[in-house]
Amino acid sequence: MKSAVFYGKHDLRVMEHDMPEVGAHDVLIQVKACGVCGTDVHIYEGDKGAAEVTPPTILGHEFAGVIAQVGSEVSGYKAGDRVCIDPNCYCGACEPCRNGVVHYCEHMIGYGTTVNGGFAQYCAVNERQVYKLGENTSFEQGAMAEPVACCLHGLDLCEIRPGHQVVVIGGGMIGLLMLQLAKLAGAAKVALLEPVEGKREVAKKLGADVCIDPIHEDVKAVLAQEKMTWINTVIECVGRPSTIEQAIDIAGNKAVVMMFGLTKPDETIAVKPFQIFQKELELKASYINPCTQKRALDLIDSGRLDVSSMIYEVCGLEQLEEILSNPQLRANGKYIISPEK
Repeated sequence: MKSAVFYGKHDLRVMEHDMPEVGAHDVLIQVKACGVCGTDVHIYEGDKGAAEVTPPTILGHEFAGVIAQVGSEVSGYKAGDRVCIDPNCYCGACEPCRNGVVHYCEHMIGYGTTVNGGFAQYCAVNERQVYKLGENTSFEQGAMAEPVACCLHGLDLCEIRPGHQVVVIGGGMIGLLMLQLAKLAGAAKVALLEPVEGKREVAKKLGADVCIDPIHEDVKAVLAQEKMTWINTVIECVGRPSTIEQAIDIAGNKAVVMMFGLTKPDETIAVKPFQIFQKELELKASYINPCTQKRALDLIDSGRLDVSSMIYEVCGLEQLEEILSNPQLRANGKYIISPEK
């Protein structure tokens, strides 16, 4: 089967690979759509993502497709089912799992990180990680379920209440999802900080109340003009020290600052403890997607969450390395890989 195999920093090879072995509790998925994630970029650049990757590995953890075969012990699925996956498979027996923090499982299997994933024509996945797509959900939308699930975990930690004021920093895919989820959670006003005009236009269509160009506008002045004078939540979706510091600076008293964007492992930020103390801020972060996949799929299928407007292009496996290596391309929006193209 055709696959994109990661061999190390800046070394991704589109090549023929052996078909996956299908265990008794596995399903074999013919991949129809697999999202290109910021974690994939980190791995390609030689940095650590959410999990360690040992080359050679087929990357790709945001994918959906059709079941081609089921293992001998699988009863809940059949060939032909349209499905997506939660890539993070927990053991259920270690101390973190038994204490209800499964996303810190000591024996976690990560499809597309610790084992082969979805940048291939086929992937074998334990049936526990498989979710059927709703009748209103396309394969491309199904591939977006994993990032939505991650956003839901982060949003839960933000504790947004009806009437709150929220600022989202970064209008990429994650930021556009977060602004919609903040509105669904009851935020009275949501502002987006994003320098790219096209992304601000998409954000307006998705419900942003205020869109600010942080390069050419005075962010605090615009927020004050829009009567956003007590920011309850700031969600940073860029993953840069400068924007994390900006999030802390614009947050209101008793606000939650969610550091959602993934920085490089060794990057640091300058924090003024007195500022944290004076405003009684809560600095939070969010790690992967514990037990939120079904909620994500239900939101997508209901039509209440738009996961299509931020998709820029569907490409073949041959274009994957160029996308991973070129930030100008990724600035266009979300890329989906279809192994059939």
